[in-house]
Amino acid sequence: MFDVIILGSGPAGLTAAIYTGRAELHTLLIAGTTWGGQLMLTRDVENFPGFKEGILGPDLMDNMWKQAARFGAQMIYDDVTKVDFSTSPLKVKAGKTEYQAKSIVIATGSSPKWLGVTGEERLRGRGVSVCAVCDAPFFKEKKVMVVGGGDSAMEEALALSKFAREIVVVHRRDELRASKTLQQRVFKDPKIKFRWNSVIREIQGNDRVEGVILQRVDTDEKSKVMCDAVFVAIGHKPNTEIFKTQLDLDDQGYIIAQAGTKTKVQGVFVAGDVADRHYRQAITAAGAGCKAALDVERYLIASP
Repeated sequence: MFDVIILGSGPAGLTAAIYTGRAELHTLLIAGTTWGGQLMLTRDVENFPGFKEGILGPDLMDNMWKQAARFGAQMIYDDVTKVDFSTSPLKVKAGKTEYQAKSIVIATGSSPKWLGVTGEERLRGRGVSVCAVCDAPFFKEKKVMVVGGGDSAMEEALALSKFAREIVVVHRRDELRASKTLQQRVFKDPKIKFRWNSVIREIQGNDRVEGVILQRVDTDEKSKVMCDAVFVAIGHKPNTEIFKTQLDLDDQGYIIAQAGTKTKVQGVFVAGDVADRHYRQAITAAGAGCKAALDVERYLIASP
């Protein structure tokens, strides 16, 4: 029996573990078989407070975990396969073991949708990115590509325009799905150009992105285009599949928080990207993890 089980090991989950551990709550963090969240795929993190020279994403996650472990939090490297929030204590199954807790913090995050093309996985963090806010400053006066046609893609292109020399938006259709306001802004920006009716078939480069192979969807014609980065902006999917019969989700699958970090189930709290479709930053996730941990502590104090 644990005071709190934290599901997820990104900035939200690890920050929650730091706070609950320091509050001397018996804490179990179920990290998953690949722990650390999306920052494990990020090389240089320059916008997380406290590191004036920046820090490698995996190093930041390692530091967070060591801090949580210092206060007594336990971590297991299994994936959660089933939860039962209908009874007290709350139940979580990971691997072959069922765990019980008085409270739960869900911090399972969201996963970016990828293109699934050759070179993409190998060059993640080396020019392949899903976050312009995070990585745009690394590409000052460079040529970059943005893949997508929705609001997120246009926001990525506009964020990159402050730094990059040229932004090429690659979209499989001949018109955008983004809001009219965003369309007007990108069409007015002289740095932003478009490759319509096109998809990326391959991302090329040795240690860094050096170019892509584009293919027209109407003629199948292929061409090589040199660039220094590819920003994939075709959406995110919250990691909520196992909670859909237990909690309220919105139309995109994100967990609905009813008051701060509380969910509709007493004792179950939520933090980070699994409930945040807007910001998706390490620092906002960490802040949400802090809030969830404080809510857990208050809940356990008030519980009989």
